[in-house]
Amino acid sequence: MSGIPHDHYEPKTGAEKWLHSRLPIVGLVYDTIMIPTPKNLNWWWIWGIVLAFCLVLQIVTGIVLVMHYTPHVDLAFSSVEHIMRDVNGGYMLRYIHANGASLFFVAVYIHIFRGLFYGSYKAPREVTWIIGMIIYLLMMATGFMGYVLPWGQMSFWGATVITGLFGAIPFVGEALQTFLLGGPAVDNATLNRFFSLHYLLPFVIAALVVVHIWAFHTTGNNNPTGVDVRKGSKEEAEKDTLPFWPYFVIKDFLGLAVVLVIFWAIVGFMPNYLGHPDNYIEANPLVTPAHIVPEWYFLPFYAILRAFTSEVWVVQIASFVTGGIIDAKFFGVLAMFGAIAIMALVPWLDTSRVRSGRYRPMFKWWFYLLVFDFFALMWLGAMPAEEPYASFSLIASAYWFGYFLVILPILGVIEKPLAEPATIEEDFDAHYGEKSDAATPAE
Repeated sequence: MSGIPHDHYEPKTGAEKWLHSRLPIVGLVYDTIMIPTPKNLNWWWIWGIVLAFCLVLQIVTGIVLVMHYTPHVDLAFSSVEHIMRDVNGGYMLRYIHANGASLFFVAVYIHIFRGLFYGSYKAPREVTWIIGMIIYLLMMATGFMGYVLPWGQMSFWGATVITGLFGAIPFVGEALQTFLLGGPAVDNATLNRFFSLHYLLPFVIAALVVVHIWAFHTTGNNNPTGVDVRKGSKEEAEKDTLPFWPYFVIKDFLGLAVVLVIFWAIVGFMPNYLGHPDNYIEANPLVTPAHIVPEWYFLPFYAILRAFTSEVWVVQIASFVTGGIIDAKFFGVLAMFGAIAIMALVPWLDTSRVRSGRYRPMFKWWFYLLVFDFFALMWLGAMPAEEPYASFSLIASAYWFGYFLVILPILGVIEKPLAEPATIEEDFDAHYGEKSDAATPAE
């Protein structure tokens, strides 16, 4: 942790010194697991280890599944059935992989909203935050491409709808859509492209995760108070921190164990609960499902995409100003990607000098409303594109953008924050230490 004094790895034996002088990998691991960590971290910080576990789980199960999968439109669906029925433990591997994606997104959404509440995006952690958002985008791309691979009805028509969005981009849309599809329509070339990228992107994500961890190890970990660790002397820093091993590693593994109990219960007793029954029907380009919906973790942004129709006045103004270049479809695409991009810009949209939402009384209520809004968008994304859901989606979308573009900048000016603790040690003692000097026995 840059600027915070702590003990570094010192090789002792001759073999350790020989290896350390040539490849200091042991020292790197030691400095990583022994890094001084704010000792007041609460349970919202366990989701990092859950995300790391999910990434490894998805890569390992994905590699094994690929050994039995055939990326061809005539064979993909039957190869998945072969995995489910004939491969030893294949059904369990597939259920783990499919539900592992859902756990991955549960963890990343909690991780993101925790960062939004405690101000983990504020200086000097802006780059760490942006890298995290890039990882999230790649997760979405990987999840979408993976959903196409079983080649069921939802796989085929989901690919048709989503790739069709790129066709709405003016001037280059048609060429871009053809490039993504590998032809004029969703077909074998599309499946092969998505299969290749679905296999490749997790390793890109793994590399970015290493950079993400490196970034917050350089700037230091945020904590519930938002107060920085004291950097004067080693003694002062030790009053605010504890080594990551064993204290936080054990805590993280305890949290992971609880999460995995729930995860295994879902895999064992309700593995198809989060899936769609139409995806157990082989893809048929001649039969359109009654209601095309993406996986649950895409639903909030799918709701934003559908909210901006040609009847919405903002869309009409944009279309008039641009001479029709921005139509309703393209505006919806811009809104969907903009809803994600706007989270990456939050370090510059939040004007408050206070980092943690714990000391911002007005901010708390607007943030809680944002969380509710996110769940509302998720529900609305699964509903038909008709009234009253269309109007509710528009209201919920307006609040999502209003929170980041209007509410956060204004709150930083008008809000009167509560007094923050002077140090992390003070906050820790207030929650876990002695309540007062009077409670300490006299010596």
